[in-house]
Amino acid sequence: MINLISKKRVSRKITAKDIAITGITAALYCVLTVLIAPLSYGAIQLRFSEIMVLLAYINPIFAPGLVIGCIMANCFSPLGIIDVIFGTTATICTMFAITRTKSLFVATLWPTFFCFFVGIELYFVSGLPFVPTTATVMMGEFAVVTCIGYPVFKYILKNKKVIEILK
Repeated sequence: MINLISKKRVSRKITAKDIAITGITAALYCVLTVLIAPLSYGAIQLRFSEIMVLLAYINPIFAPGLVIGCIMANCFSPLGIIDVIFGTTATICTMFAITRTKSLFVATLWPTFFCFFVGIELYFVSGLPFVPTTATVMMGEFAVVTCIGYPVFKYILKNKKVIEILK
């Protein structure tokens, strides 16, 4: 038996609906990332698909799909498998933190915080300076997830019908 841990830390069985949600979430994240590839990879990034990480704040069931979507999207990265490893590590840490955070605003900050993994990757693989590179990746993540994602999800959280669907 496979179990998931929900925000309330209650184990439950994985359903066909959970698998479908995971697949759709992964595909959507990957497509949104790859469609704007020039903005999605490198030292200066605006990965608009990252707004989707806030879905895990509403319902942790979205977390596996977001991690799988990140793996798939990073397979298209110019840095290849290295980006899969470092980017996915950042996403896993982000999902762990977001699913345990009670404040939407704080949840929007976790992806920015974990950008240091991408900074380390770009430092070692591309020889880019760690601090400025990490700062530019963090600025892009902050712009997308906090500046854009926060107001979008504040609006979503006010819509009970949408929340019912996402829960």
